[in-house]
Amino acid sequence: MKMMPLALTLPAPQTVMVSSSPIYLLPTSSLQNRTSFRAFCSSVSPETIHSEGSKAEYKPGILDHFFLNSFRDKLVKEVGWDSEKPGYGGLIELAKALMMNNRSNSHTKDAAVRILKSLFPPLLLELYKILIAPIDGGKVAAMMVARVTVLTCQWLMGTCKVNSVDLPDGTSCNSGVFVERCKYLEESKCVGICINTCKLPTQSFFKDYMGVPLLMEPNFSDYSCQFKFGVSPPLPEDDNTLKESCLDVCPIANKRREIRRNVDAMKCPNA
Repeated sequence: MKMMPLALTLPAPQTVMVSSSPIYLLPTSSLQNRTSFRAFCSSVSPETIHSEGSKAEYKPGILDHFFLNSFRDKLVKEVGWDSEKPGYGGLIELAKALMMNNRSNSHTKDAAVRILKSLFPPLLLELYKILIAPIDGGKVAAMMVARVTVLTCQWLMGTCKVNSVDLPDGTSCNSGVFVERCKYLEESKCVGICINTCKLPTQSFFKDYMGVPLLMEPNFSDYSCQFKFGVSPPLPEDDNTLKESCLDVCPIANKRREIRRNVDAMKCPNA
């Protein structure tokens, strides 16, 4: 925020914290050349805090580029062609093709599971499910995959952190991952891509191949997402996420609307 010119002529303020709000003390000269202080409070609205916090963006490193290229290579093999777009934009285009090329949502989900499975050595998945998943009722395995998710997947989802979630047995555990603003959803702009190439296949993959139940709760209003490792997802008919209409800016819904005028623009055909 730019300072007003008048502020440049003022002495540097002293700051005192009172509760959660800063108090700025500005010196004013008295007749005896002593210094007294005038106090004023700076209040920051929750909206401002949210706006400033949302500016934080994850900056990929060398390993992140490796993860992106590896994931993209697997997508190319599944789709059968590569995008001309470089980097993340090309990956999103391939994700859209993955969904559009398959005959049904179930086929899209199965294809995405195959991609996830191919990223791991087969023996590693089997050993994890047999040796790690049963420890302490699954809590150890859930906490481990939560930490690995944060370490290896921020290039895909954006800034995220481990948090505590409630488990079915009534206890809580640091086996959650909170994604502040999912880059994958924001870039794809499609509820169907989120559900059928990310949420459903990821839940299935961790449960079936690593022995760790997972519930993913994407928020289509602010693009955040809560991972809950150790928590089983509800039945499809009880999962409100699967009943969401697509975003107004969904490119797939808009494209199909142009082709078939009778398709509801608010309903993604793949959600």
